[in-house]
Amino acid sequence: MSVPPRDRGKSHPSGGRAGGMDDAALSNDDLRIETSPDGLVVRATIDREAKRNAFNEAVIEGLMGALGAASDGDPRVFVVRGTGGTFCSGGDMSEMPIGQGAQAYRENFSGLARLLRAMRDANVVTVAAVEGYCLAGGCGLAAGCEFVVASEDAEFGTPEVRVGLFPAQAMAPITRAVGEKQALRLLFTGEHIDAADAKEIGLVTEVHPAEEFEAGLDETVDAIARNSPVMLSMGKEAYYAQRDMGYDDALSYLKEVIALLALSEDTEEGVEAFLTDRDPEWKGR
Repeated sequence: MSVPPRDRGKSHPSGGRAGGMDDAALSNDDLRIETSPDGLVVRATIDREAKRNAFNEAVIEGLMGALGAASDGDPRVFVVRGTGGTFCSGGDMSEMPIGQGAQAYRENFSGLARLLRAMRDANVVTVAAVEGYCLAGGCGLAAGCEFVVASEDAEFGTPEVRVGLFPAQAMAPITRAVGEKQALRLLFTGEHIDAADAKEIGLVTEVHPAEEFEAGLDETVDAIARNSPVMLSMGKEAYYAQRDMGYDDALSYLKEVIALLALSEDTEEGVEAFLTDRDPEWKGR
């Protein structure tokens, strides 16, 4: 089996573990990293309001660095959001290497692909907190998260088709989140859809009125973060591993996963806590 329980550090009374993130070192001028006091939740805020929080190299490299640090440390949840009431408008077109040749374009466009892989492989559950515009590569970023929590004022779309670009990399997470016909609608028309429509087609996990958005987001994040870090890690890895398997292969693989998970100290603690009617003290192994 390739999914052994992972020891993520020693437990402390609050359910988190000793050690933490260096938020200041992981932040940069375009990305703000903040870790919750208990160390279980990282919030990454894209801070390029004048550019509608468009990606640039600093944002992508910053997110990848923070994901790596979170995966190696205590956090269980990684929240991505934008400042100023906008999630992300995709890549910064003013930084495209116009006239510099094919290799320059390949390097320029590789950032989102690397980020999406890092999100999938991260040892944390990712949550997109979407307000306002969630467009182009930003739509791909949100779709690549395990959870998408949206404000009712959010708008989703891939408008780059209107300037002759195809949302090629965003297509990978979008087509895995929604049905084929609705994905094609998004990918080829460039139209915007609202949060309610995005939820209906499977692009969004939940939608909240604007005035209730923060409370709804916190509730979802807390519901994830209170769980066993071993369960979260193994469960996420198993989900992506089995997704492209045949049905029988998936069942065989997942039988082994649940057997390994049952051997973890966290599962033993969780069962004992349930039987004695108390909150579990997760050990992270």
